[in-house]
Amino acid sequence: MEAITEGVNNINISTNNNDSFKKNRIQVSNTKKPLFFYVNLAKRYMQQHNEVELSALGMAIATVVTVAEILKNNGLAVEKKILTSTVDIKDDSRGRPVQKAKIEIVLGKTAHFDELMAAAAAEDAENGDLEEQQGA
Repeated sequence: MEAITEGVNNINISTNNNDSFKKNRIQVSNTKKPLFFYVNLAKRYMQQHNEVELSALGMAIATVVTVAEILKNNGLAVEKKILTSTVDIKDDSRGRPVQKAKIEIVLGKTAHFDELMAAAAAEDAENGDLEEQQGA
C-alpha cells in the first residue's frame, strides 16, 4: 500500500501545452445537451476562468456559433480567437479516416460581465420569491 501511495505522490502531471484537456474548454455535441445548457455552462466557465473555449466538430459547429452569438448579443462575451481546421476521425464502419470540420472559439468576459450576471441573479431571486408567494 505504501508503494502505491508513494507512486501517486510522485506522479508528475504536465499541463503545459496539453491541448487535449483544458479546464475552460467546452466540447459541444449537437445531440447530447440542450443549447442553453452550453450557454449557462459557458457563463460559469467565464466566471471562473475569465474566458471560455468552445470547441465542436462537424454538425455541432452550428451549436457553438449559436452559443457564442447568444453570449455576445447579451453583452456577456467578446471574441478573442476563432480557429477552424479539419481533423481525421477514424470511421470503423468505412475502415478509413474521415475528415471533419472543427471550430474553436475563445470568448472573454466583457467589462460589464460581472454586473450583468449579478443583475440576472437578482432578477432570478426576485422571480423565485414571487413564485413562492403565488404558490403559498
